[in-house]
Amino acid sequence: MRIGFDAKRAFHNFTGLGNYSRNVIRQLIANYPENNYLLYNSGKNTCIENFPPENCIIIQPDNLFYEFFRSAWRSFRLSEIVLKDRLDIYHGLSNELPFGVINSPVRKVVTIHDLIFLRYPRIYKRADREIYKIKFRYSAKAADKIIAISEQTKRDLHHFFNIENSCIEVIYQDCSPVFYYNITRDELRNTREKYFLPSEYMLYVGTIEERKNLLGILKALVHFRIDTPLVIVGKETSYIKVITRYIAENKLDNLYFLKNLPESDLPAIYANSSLFLYPSFFEGFGIPVLEALNSGTPVVTSRGSCLEETGGKAAIYIDPYNTEEMGEAIKKVLQDSDLRKRMIEEGKKHAKSFRPEITTRQLYDLYKSMI
Repeated sequence: MRIGFDAKRAFHNFTGLGNYSRNVIRQLIANYPENNYLLYNSGKNTCIENFPPENCIIIQPDNLFYEFFRSAWRSFRLSEIVLKDRLDIYHGLSNELPFGVINSPVRKVVTIHDLIFLRYPRIYKRADREIYKIKFRYSAKAADKIIAISEQTKRDLHHFFNIENSCIEVIYQDCSPVFYYNITRDELRNTREKYFLPSEYMLYVGTIEERKNLLGILKALVHFRIDTPLVIVGKETSYIKVITRYIAENKLDNLYFLKNLPESDLPAIYANSSLFLYPSFFEGFGIPVLEALNSGTPVVTSRGSCLEETGGKAAIYIDPYNTEEMGEAIKKVLQDSDLRKRMIEEGKKHAKSFRPEITTRQLYDLYKSMI
């Protein structure tokens, strides 16, 4: 088969959408090398470790106009290019298909990660919401098959866009393979020393924005007088002003902020921690939960949305709006070593159900069924 991918985020995004795109491409090429893989990249290549893999063809804008207006190349010109390239499958890995592709004979797949911009519109700029709504709705209607990364996203596609369930296939994603391996004691010590971290700490990983609810964690720590250090890993947004104001008002000083970490250091950051906290108000999947489970770290996260799919029976679930429930869960895990041990064992077992030998096969079977 000739399989093409919208690879913009595979080349240029270092967070969730980029990781998903890279993992899909890498696993398909590794497991099914007999196919031709074409990566459509609207931008200049960036320095992402071990990407792109060998045995793939990279297609980029080929004239000055589209080199300057790269978004136009991706959104409009690409529908003509994939037809010319005689693809069997074109897969939009990050919520989008190019306009004009709806009538193309090329079989079209789009992965929809979430519709959070419709559930929580106030946290998005109006212009962004309207653009997303147009692109996502068009892509969902144009696709021959939609991949939802969780049952929650499947329900949202039906609710907001009235997409029939028969058009949607739920195929879970996985975290990066760097989280599969046991971390040695030397690696744990070296990483702790590299970032000047305490011997015991709790961990939060995620963009520092309102939806991720870091403020809820801080309120729980204050309310229950929990003095175990908290390590915070994530990109800052304007919401950091709310966080720093609360920290100053409550004189919190046992916090460690880290950002721009190489992915290779994250497994040890997780594995060193006593507890991973992820009380997000809503997620499409929640990759950091899966990273923690693979790393042998107990997880406290939110009930509702998709996180109970990601965490399974391994995590403890709380109401993210309930400070007392969150604080009680934190204290319970920190104080009960037997509970932590059970959560770690169950977590590693549950995490294996998302491994690429399962999900990549499901995706490839879907491709074959469409030809």
